[in-house]
Amino acid sequence: MTVGVLTIEIRIPSSGSLKEKRMVLNRIKDRTRKKFNVSVAETAYNDKWQRAELAFALVSGQHGYVEEVLNKLFAQLDADDLYEIIRYEVEYK
Repeated sequence: MTVGVLTIEIRIPSSGSLKEKRMVLNRIKDRTRKKFNVSVAETAYNDKWQRAELAFALVSGQHGYVEEVLNKLFAQLDADDLYEIIRYEVEYK
């Protein structure tokens, strides 16, 4: 069994309030859950308007599958213009 976790830290330059930040984060969460069937949670910077940390997790019996899905997920996240990825980390257990 393999557990993969992709953690990203993002900056949302257009956000002027927590409400605007939540709209962007909800969009990210909804799209990734539907398309990649991953679990996602906001893990840091909850009170910052223009910053967030999100963790995406996937469990499978095949390491290659987890790696492929997380790579595709990161590519989609990196292509979005609403925010910029400041830092990312991928862990496998």
